[in-house]
Amino acid sequence: MPPFYFRTNGSANLWPLASRHDPPIMSLLRVRLAAAAAAIAVVALVAGGDAYNLTKPGTVITYDRRSLMIDGRREIFFSGSIHYPRSPFHEWPDLIARAKEGGLNVIESYVFWNIHEPEMGVYNFEGRYDMIKFFKLIQEHEMFAMVRIGPFVQAEWNHGGLPYWLREVPDIVFRTDNEPYKKLMQKFVTLVVNKLKDAKLFASQGGPIILAQIENEYQHMEAAFKENGTRYIDWAAKMAISTSTGVPWIMCKQTKAPAEVIPTCNGRHCGDTWPGPTDKNKPLLWTENWTAQYRVFGDPPSQRSAEDIAFAVARFFSVGGSMVNYYMYHGGTNFGRTGASFVMPRYYDEAPLDEFGMYKEPKWGHLRDLHHALRLCKKALLRGNPSTQPLGKLYEARLFEIPEQKVCVAFLSNHNTKEDGTVTFRGQQYFVPRRSVSILADCKTVVFSTQHVNAQHNQRTFHLTDQTLQNNVWEMYTEGDKVPTYKFTTDRSEKPLEAYNMTKDKTDYLWYTTSFKLEAEDLPFRQDIKPVLEASSHGHAMVAFVNGKLVGAAHGTKMNKAFSLEKPIEVRAGINHVSILSSTLGLQDSGAYLEHRQAGVHSVTIQGLNTGTLDLSSNGWGHIVGLDGERKQAHMDKGGEVQWKPAVFDLPLTWYRRRFDMPSGEDPVVIDLNPMGKGILFVNGEGLGRYWSSYKHALGRPSQYLYHVPRCFLKPTGNVLTIFEEEGGRPDAIMILTVKRDNICSFISEKNPGHVRSWERKDSQLTVVADDLKPRAVLTCPEKKTIQQVVFASYGNPLGICGNYTVGNCHTPKAKEVVEKACVGKKSCVLAVSHEVYGGDLNCPGTTATLAVQAKCSKRQTTADQ
Repeated sequence: MPPFYFRTNGSANLWPLASRHDPPIMSLLRVRLAAAAAAIAVVALVAGGDAYNLTKPGTVITYDRRSLMIDGRREIFFSGSIHYPRSPFHEWPDLIARAKEGGLNVIESYVFWNIHEPEMGVYNFEGRYDMIKFFKLIQEHEMFAMVRIGPFVQAEWNHGGLPYWLREVPDIVFRTDNEPYKKLMQKFVTLVVNKLKDAKLFASQGGPIILAQIENEYQHMEAAFKENGTRYIDWAAKMAISTSTGVPWIMCKQTKAPAEVIPTCNGRHCGDTWPGPTDKNKPLLWTENWTAQYRVFGDPPSQRSAEDIAFAVARFFSVGGSMVNYYMYHGGTNFGRTGASFVMPRYYDEAPLDEFGMYKEPKWGHLRDLHHALRLCKKALLRGNPSTQPLGKLYEARLFEIPEQKVCVAFLSNHNTKEDGTVTFRGQQYFVPRRSVSILADCKTVVFSTQHVNAQHNQRTFHLTDQTLQNNVWEMYTEGDKVPTYKFTTDRSEKPLEAYNMTKDKTDYLWYTTSFKLEAEDLPFRQDIKPVLEASSHGHAMVAFVNGKLVGAAHGTKMNKAFSLEKPIEVRAGINHVSILSSTLGLQDSGAYLEHRQAGVHSVTIQGLNTGTLDLSSNGWGHIVGLDGERKQAHMDKGGEVQWKPAVFDLPLTWYRRRFDMPSGEDPVVIDLNPMGKGILFVNGEGLGRYWSSYKHALGRPSQYLYHVPRCFLKPTGNVLTIFEEEGGRPDAIMILTVKRDNICSFISEKNPGHVRSWERKDSQLTVVADDLKPRAVLTCPEKKTIQQVVFASYGNPLGICGNYTVGNCHTPKAKEVVEKACVGKKSCVLAVSHEVYGGDLNCPGTTATLAVQAKCSKRQTTADQ
C-alpha cells in the first residue's frame, strides 16, 4: 500500500507522514540462481566474512565487523521478538504486519522444546505451536527471521523450555559436558533444523531465516561448570555448524563464542556496557534489548520509557552496532501452565505492541521514527570511517564519514542525567537534552532526538460489558468437601515426597496428608492457648487443613521460594488429620543444576502441645497427585464428569463456572479477577493462565488481575468460564470487559526537531520533502474509528500524561477551538506546533512552547449499529 498523506490545516499541500504501511525496505528473500552464484563469488572476497558453501540456490548470509551481509551487501537490522506460542495463530498475521509497520525487518522467536516434545519421542507442531506456519508468515510479509533454537531458552518459560522428562533420564546433567544430555539435545536441534530445511525456510534456501542461535546466555553457566562448561559450549557450536543451515549461528550473552559463531549482547544498554566480540571480524549484534521488565506475582508495575529505549539503540548504532532485537516487541500471554516459577501470564505488556497486540504509544511510534532516522544514515553507518570527538564533560560526537562522497552522520550524545546542554559541533550550536542522542543525518541536520517524542501517545481503557451481568449465574463443584486423609492415599512414604518428582509437571497440585493420635493430657490445659501448625516447604504455595477445616494459606516469593506456614489450629483427643494442598507455579527457568530443583512440603510440626512439640516430618505421609476436578476434566466446556450444583461463594478448593456470550465489536476481551484469591482460569477449555489476586505487591494491588481472552477462543454465545479457586473468592463479582486505546494524545514542543519523515535520501544526499521543518503533532485513530471529541487542548506549559493533562499558567484558550476545527470527524489530523497558530506567548514565564492534545476516537454509529 502507498503511504498515507495528511492534509495540513489551512493548506492545500499534502504532507507525507509516518505511514503505518511503509513500503518494503528490501526484497532479497528469493534470489535467482545466477545472482546467488555471483554473490558467493563477491562475498568470498570480503575480509572477515565467512561464506557458507551452499548446495542450493538462495540468499547468502555473511558478515564482517560492520554488519551481517545479504548477498554481499551490508545491511542494518531492526528485529522484534514475537514468540509464536504466546499468541493464538489467528493473531500472528496482524502482529507481524504491525511490527513491519513499526519499521522492523526481522522477527525473532525462540523454539520451545517442552511444547514440541512434551513426552520423549512424542511431537506437537500444531495450532499455536506451528513453528513452520509462523516463519512462513514472516516470509509472506517480506521480512527476515531469526530462530533461537537453544534448545534451552530461559525466556521466563516453564523449565527454560526443557521438557520435564529430561529430569528422569539416568545420569543426566543439563547444559554441560554430559553425554545423555548432549545426545538428546542434538537429536532435538537436528529435528528442528531438518523441519525448517524441509520447509525451505533458511535464507540459503530462499527462506527468511538469516540467523540461528544455539544455547542461550551460557556465560555464567560456563563459570559454574568450569572445564565441563567450556567443553560443552565448544561442542554445541560445532554441533550447530554441522547441521549445515547455510546461515550464521549466534550465541546470546557469550563473549567468547567458539569458532564462527557470533557472540551477541543482552541487556538494556549494550552501546555503553558491551565491548563487542573479541574476534574483530564479527559484527556487533544485540539480541535482547528489554523493552520493559518481565513481571512475576508480587511485582509492582514495570516501565521503560520510549526515550530510554531510543537512547540505548542510538548509542548502540553510534558505536558500530548494526542489529538490535527488541525483547519483547510483543510479549503476549503465558497460556495455561507455560510460565516459569512465579511468572505471570501477562508477558511484557509494556512492549511496543501490548499483550493484546495493540499499539503501545508513544513507544511503538517513537521507535518507528528512530528506525527511519537510522535508515537515512545507512550508507555512512555501514561504509563510513568511524571517529569520536569529545564535546565537553559527558558530551561527545560519534561520526561515520565518507568525505569524498560527502556522506556523513553524527550522533551527539549527552550523558548527563539531569542537565540539558548546548554543544558546538563543526561551528554550529546544537541543543542536546539530558540523557539523549541527537542524530545528524548529514552531520548538520538534526533529524531525530531520542528525548524529543514526535509520535502520538495513547491511553488504554477498560470498559464493562453487558455480558458481566447477563446470565451471571454460577455453578460450583467443591473439593473442600472431600479433603483427603491418609487412609485414602496410595502413594505413601515415611517423609513428604518432593513435589516436582510426584507431579511430573502435569499439574500444579499435590496433596500431602498424615494422621496422628493425641491423648487428653497432650492438649493445652488453658483454653486461650492453641497449638500451632508449622509446615515448611521448598515452594511455592500451600493451603492447609486440620480435621477437614481450613487453617490458612502461605506462599514463598520469586526470590525466596522456600517458606513456612504457621497457623493456630483446633485439635482433639484421638485421631487428628493434617492435609496440605501444595501448589507450584512453574519450574525454574535458569541456573545450574535445574534437574535438582525441588518444591513441596518437607517438614511439619505441631507446636504448643502440653507435652511439647510433635514432629510429624517422619510420621508417614500419603500423597495424591492433582485435583479431583482435574481428573474429571471440570475445566472443559461441557463440565467434564463432575456434578455441578448452585454456587455458594467464598469457599476454598472450589471449581466455579458460568456461561456468557461474546461481547459485541472487535475490541479485545478481558476477564477481571480482582474479587478472587488464587487459582487457574479457563474459557471453553482453553487455559488462560494462573491467577493470584490475593497476593498484593508493595503498592497494595495484585500484580495481575486482568486476563486476556482472545476472541478466537470464543463462540458467539454460550461460552464457558471456569475457574478453580484455592483460597476463596466472589466469582459473582468477576467482570467481563473490553479494552480500547481510543484516547489518543500529542505532547510536542516547538523545541522538537521536525518529523523524521520530513527528509529522505536521494543520490546519497539528505533532501527535504516537507514544506517546512517545524514540528507537527499527528493524531491517528485506530482502524475503523474517527476523532469524535477533543477532550483537552492547551498550548504553553501543560503538564501530565495522556488521559490526565492539566493546563499551566501559559495556557491559551484558543487551542481547543483550533484543534477541534482541524481534527473532529477525521481519521487523522496534522497540527502545527507553533505559538502563532494558538496565540501563545513565548515570553510567558515558565512556558515550554508545548502543545498538548487529547482526543477521543470512536466508531461513528450507523443506522445498522443502532
